Amino acid sequence: MKAARFYGVGDLRIEDIAPPSALPDDAVRVRVLAAGICGSDLHNFRTGQWIGPLPVTPGHEFCGEVLAIGSAVSRFAVGDRVVADSRVGCSHCAACQSGRHNLCRSLGFVGEVCDGGFAEQVQLPASRLLRVPDTLPAAIAALSEPLGVALRVVNQLNPPPGEPVLIAGGGTIGGLVALLLHHLRGCPLLVAESNPLRLTVLSQVLPLQAVELDHDLPLAAAYAVEATGVTGVLNQLINLVTPGGRIAMVGLFHGQTAIDANRLVEREISLIGCSVFADEQRSAISLLPQLAGELAHWISRQIPLDALPDTYRQLLAGRVGSLKTLVVP
Repeated sequence: MKAARFYGVGDLRIEDIAPPSALPDDAVRVRVLAAGICGSDLHNFRTGQWIGPLPVTPGHEFCGEVLAIGSAVSRFAVGDRVVADSRVGCSHCAACQSGRHNLCRSLGFVGEVCDGGFAEQVQLPASRLLRVPDTLPAAIAALSEPLGVALRVVNQLNPPPGEPVLIAGGGTIGGLVALLLHHLRGCPLLVAESNPLRLTVLSQVLPLQAVELDHDLPLAAAYAVEATGVTGVLNQLINLVTPGGRIAMVGLFHGQTAIDANRLVEREISLIGCSVFADEQRSAISLLPQLAGELAHWISRQIPLDALPDTYRQLLAGRVGSLKTLVVP
């Protein structure tokens, strides 16, 4: 079968490899229908961070059809539509034992510590899969994982209904956070995004005000979301939120990040980490049907596997204005 294989920093190859081996009792074999490129995939391509044994097939945002199930699997049947729960925890640490699997000390992810969805087929433990409605288009279902991440951000930030929120970064996660804040909380949206094509896509489906972080804001914001992973942007948010404000951090940073800690102390600003999701992906799946119309605007590119390495480079160079690129094996 055809699969993308990551060999190290900057080295992603499309290869013909053997299909998954004999099916363990607790495993499910899936034919991949659609798989999204995540910012963490690009981060790993640049840095090799978080990757386990090499080579590995990336891709954790995917929807597929069950081809076969192990003898001990009862939750799924051949023909079911499923998506991946991307988290791979140890199941033994205090966080896992208390049900907080997203805080596992050795947390890994599908497509990093085991083969993922940038392939024609993937084989995973049944515990790593969730059922989705058969009537839901595969491209929309593949967004359940990033929508779960965005819902975690909304829950962690927890702004009151109708409260303005400043969102730095209008990519997939920032855009999905904006979508949820609008639908679930009725929050006025202030969005800072340097890519005008992304802003155009977002403004087609959401009422928002585009802002520049180095200018006065049209509304005072006590709540903000950092979805860029850029140190300078985080520091700007620290300076912009009102005293007592909260900043939810979901962007992935490269290297160490220097901030003005005294500013946090003097203005009582809270920085809130957002690690993947707790149980939010299940809630996200239930929201997909009612959000499908808006989510369709996120998917502006669908590519074959062969185009994946070049698409990685285009995305990293900022030459793509789409909010979500999907791989269709």
